Amino acid sequence: MNPIIRNITSLDWITITLFLTLAILAVCKYFFKTSFSSFMMLPFNKRYFGISNKRGKMFNWFHLLMTFFQVINMALFLYLARNILKGEIFNAYPAIYGVSLLILMTFLIFKFILQMGNGYFFENYPTMTDVVFEKLSYFNYSSLMAFFGNLFLVYILQGSKAVVYLTILLILLINIIGWVNTIRTHQKLIVTNFLYFILYLCTLEIAPLVIIGTYLKD
Repeated sequence: MNPIIRNITSLDWITITLFLTLAILAVCKYFFKTSFSSFMMLPFNKRYFGISNKRGKMFNWFHLLMTFFQVINMALFLYLARNILKGEIFNAYPAIYGVSLLILMTFLIFKFILQMGNGYFFENYPTMTDVVFEKLSYFNYSSLMAFFGNLFLVYILQGSKAVVYLTILLILLINIIGWVNTIRTHQKLIVTNFLYFILYLCTLEIAPLVIIGTYLKD
């Protein structure tokens, strides 16, 4: 009887990561029932934004927790998707995931500082706050797709490229809906600052997508 070499990959750290994000959702649902129910309907109505205006925007606990949820799941999805598209097994060590998490957090913080700095410089800080909050809210919502994609890729359909592509499509679709709604709401501001808007779009919205696409392909 010949011995058979088996590659066993530990998913313990991934399970802990997903459990942490599930706990965040549970906390949000339990302590922020109104915000949570409105947030779940975000692509279909703007009630969530009205509630957030009453409670504060950027630094209310629900928004911060969902942003934390987003960063963790988006970084994990990028990690899993890259491995699957390259035909590799999941690395048992979370070092690569940690790098992805750090890069994503750094980018979001840098982007936020730059956006709010521009709002202060051009004396439209309240409007820029609305724009940034709305876009980040849609990005947070799209991280729900990343969360479910992660669950499928780890426990149900391991190594499925179809799940990777479907998750990417849903993430893009939700953010496109967010972009369209935000442009409609703030179209006067965009028209009066059209050149700045194009520069912002290319630098902080399109360029990151190109970088992520290159990362997944390499």
